[in-house]
Amino acid sequence: MNIHFAGTELAALLIATSFAAGLNVYATVATLGILSDAGVLTLPGSLHLVSSWWVIGACLVLFTIEFFADKVPAFDLVWNALHTFVRVPLAALMAFGATSNLSPQMQLLSALAGAAIAFAAHGGKTAVRAAITPSPEPVSNILLSAGEDVIAVGLTWFATRHPYASAGIAIVLIVVIVVLMRWVFRALRKLFRRAEEAVGA
Repeated sequence: MNIHFAGTELAALLIATSFAAGLNVYATVATLGILSDAGVLTLPGSLHLVSSWWVIGACLVLFTIEFFADKVPAFDLVWNALHTFVRVPLAALMAFGATSNLSPQMQLLSALAGAAIAFAAHGGKTAVRAAITPSPEPVSNILLSAGEDVIAVGLTWFATRHPYASAGIAIVLIVVIVVLMRWVFRALRKLFRRAEEAVGA
């Protein structure tokens, strides 16, 4: 079954995938690319590059690197701090490309919304990490990292089947993150501070 998205369905898909990208952008892009290449999903014309096996392959390699890097104490701090500048811009670019049939103003608005959603997801992820990472045992951090990967892939796949439901899940999580925004920003500052300490060590 080939799935086409337009209008509100596309908006719902973008909300869910932008949130997933904030958790793990490589897993999100690879999942979209594989589904598109398999003929399950029809991406907007400007996003056809995502279904290229060069892009899918690069994302799978980077996802594999992230899978292990995200579980190495100290290095995971540097990795996540740097990926603030990867996950958010790429989510914005995907939203911008997916709305190429709209006016430039609406494209820009979509890109800003995609960036904001990805930033919220990344911030929420960081806040939870800030609470868990100091624990001396490694198991909780490994399980949390693996859970983030599963959510990113699962939410992206679910969005292609049930865009409104997946967007609803993302919106509920965003509301929770916004309510805890002070904690999120404190966690982001702590992440960058600890990343700087890890690099300087």
